Amino acid sequence: MQTNVLEWLVESSRKFGNKLAICDDRQEMTYQQYHHKAIGLARVILDSGLDAREPVVVYLKKSVKVLAAFMGIAYAGDFYSPVDIEMPKQRINRILEILKPKLVITSKELKAEFETFNYQGGYILYEDVKPVVEDLDVEKRKQQIVDTDLLYVLFTSGSTGIPKGVSITHRGVIDCMDWFVETFGICSYDSLGSQAPFYFDASVPDIFLNLKAGSTLYLIPQELFAQPVRLLEFIKQKQINTIIWVPSALITVSKLKAFKSVDLTNILKRVIFCGEVMPTKQLNTWRQYLPDVTYANLYGPTEAIYACTYYIIDRIFEDYESLPIGFPMKNTEIMVLDEMDKLVKEPAKVGELCVRGTGIAAGYYNNPEKTREMFVQNPLNHAYEEKIYRTGDLVAYNGYGELLYLSRKDFQIKHLGHRIELGEIETAVSSISGITRCCCLYDEVHGRITLFSDMDISKEELSLQLKNMIPDYMIPGKIIYMENLPLNANGKIDRMKLKDYL
Repeated sequence: MQTNVLEWLVESSRKFGNKLAICDDRQEMTYQQYHHKAIGLARVILDSGLDAREPVVVYLKKSVKVLAAFMGIAYAGDFYSPVDIEMPKQRINRILEILKPKLVITSKELKAEFETFNYQGGYILYEDVKPVVEDLDVEKRKQQIVDTDLLYVLFTSGSTGIPKGVSITHRGVIDCMDWFVETFGICSYDSLGSQAPFYFDASVPDIFLNLKAGSTLYLIPQELFAQPVRLLEFIKQKQINTIIWVPSALITVSKLKAFKSVDLTNILKRVIFCGEVMPTKQLNTWRQYLPDVTYANLYGPTEAIYACTYYIIDRIFEDYESLPIGFPMKNTEIMVLDEMDKLVKEPAKVGELCVRGTGIAAGYYNNPEKTREMFVQNPLNHAYEEKIYRTGDLVAYNGYGELLYLSRKDFQIKHLGHRIELGEIETAVSSISGITRCCCLYDEVHGRITLFSDMDISKEELSLQLKNMIPDYMIPGKIIYMENLPLNANGKIDRMKLKDYL
């Protein structure tokens, strides 16, 4: 019976000891080195006097060091919380206020910077920690972990901008990674290419699939995502066959036609995306150049580990069609509930997507009020306590029995007497030739739908293009052209920033 994710590291170290486990642009580690560094870090955590089940902050640049720190913290029976070194000081202080950590793992280079924050605890400097082959006290701590213990806390802003610490257990990650390996057949012969920052949930499968499968993980230099040809050359050089990216990273490649310069045929096997809506037009460009790759659209909030539904692309979609988010992952139930909390089963009827199963978070760290609001009693179960997570996302079933993501509840507007999902307009607009990124917001003051587009298009041309796709009352009344729509730290369109332009 598996009770913690460290059993993957132990097993991979035993089976693939001298194999390359993780690699960045400055350092690499074999599985044995990875394991021994984690034990060494755990030894220092124990020596600090920190109890089990305590938060430890990791303040390091994205690197091999971060992953070793994560595993060291887990080995000590504690849970990690990564803090982005480029995050605004005010936000970091707010996170520290919520976590109240007693220990931070950082580097000599970054320690002075961290000392400017509101923190009075101890420090572990990564460079000072020696690898340890075996330690009985550390092993004892590991053996005391139960699968409902926290593994990590990731902070997300949500729509309010206030940090929420999403608390994830060992069991949730074990279930998710078991499903991943079973579904996509990832094994020790595979190589993964990491795109997402480690404070973002999109990085979770990179980290733990690698441990479980005994594969090799390459941390792709961030600057390559602004240079698509060099990015694809890196993938080809390292023989990376699996990428699990946010759609924005995939869009950059297809938009700039990098495939014409670099042939990844017989290199890439799997392209998996999650985190935001993938425009079908951009996916079709990938499929045109790499038709034999397995493409999968995953959906899920941070509160559901990484994903709770999936759809492996198995048919042709026109540019204007939405990709399904598909079906529930194993050991997860998706409940689509209407406004009366009744189960929605029939096609086309809209409801809120709610998640049931071990894959949902334990709640928001040190925030019981928000936890009670979002993690609620299953309204279909009146016999015993059972929590579900209300995502706030609106979905509907299509004629195939697949789930379609429509919009956020807070993206739903009432305009000219009609209830409108802004996501539906964005899907239609994104199918127009020349438009790569777009976003719709509702201008309450002027009572109009505003479109932000990365192509300069007139209202007349827009209306002409959309007239056969959406009703007249859904056509945006104002268009704001932006060559580059602002993105937040997670690579998603920054809707909060766009509101300043209304």
